[in-house]
Amino acid sequence: MWPFRRKPPLFVAVDEGKGPPVLLLHGIASSSVTYHNVISELTPNHHVVAVDLMGFGRSDSPDDAQFTLDEHVDAVVTTLQRLTIKAPLTLVGHSLGSLIAIRLASKYPKYVKHLVVVAPPVYLPSDTMADPLDRAQMDVYKRLYHFMRDNPGFTQTAAAALERISPIRGLVDVSEGNWRAFSLSLERCIESQSTVTDLAQVKAPVDLMYGTLDPFLAPAGLRVIERMRGVATTRVEGVDHVIRPKMAHELVRIINDPSPPTAPIRLVGGEN
Repeated sequence: MWPFRRKPPLFVAVDEGKGPPVLLLHGIASSSVTYHNVISELTPNHHVVAVDLMGFGRSDSPDDAQFTLDEHVDAVVTTLQRLTIKAPLTLVGHSLGSLIAIRLASKYPKYVKHLVVVAPPVYLPSDTMADPLDRAQMDVYKRLYHFMRDNPGFTQTAAAALERISPIRGLVDVSEGNWRAFSLSLERCIESQSTVTDLAQVKAPVDLMYGTLDPFLAPAGLRVIERMRGVATTRVEGVDHVIRPKMAHELVRIINDPSPPTAPIRLVGGEN
């Protein structure tokens, strides 16, 4: 058990329930409310901890932070060390949180018994892909993200528009207050990443989940990690990047009953 120490560096939004521990990491431009549809289903049988990542939600944004993947991981690990959570645990990451979770599991294998990555934005270097369509798609994502970082007014306005139609209140937040965390995390964790290399070093069983309508996922990147040893895939039809009730139900199912590493790709149909 990790000993209790001083106040954790990250805001702990949820620390509830009894049973096997589960840690939930949200994505970029969001907070722990990402798991709004998941937490109530987990707490009856699990000790659930959900944090706000560094610079997002109610967590601090240190002046000297560069918002690299390792800095995000260190903040999460330090928070865990200051809470009374039994290791190993089930580690769940959504979007940016999935990249942080993968790096954490690769660096600290004794902490993680089951890794669940939801909607991971896996982007590969264009020169590593033989298919011209794959290269073009990857370049489009990178140009889009570069444009977003170079145009904060546009990005913040677009985020506000998305928040107004979001099914979960407070799900999307890009503002002056978290702009530095957003732009640097986008550049240094998502645009520039080593996710495939990190995932190859993970010793725990890995469940990959994503919606078939998710616009932020690059098919080429997904195909690579779907073929990796020890990774089981669940595709949820008709679901986008948000963890809606249908995705939440499947996520809870996988947390309760991890997929065998050799399981074939599972396709879940139905409405959101």
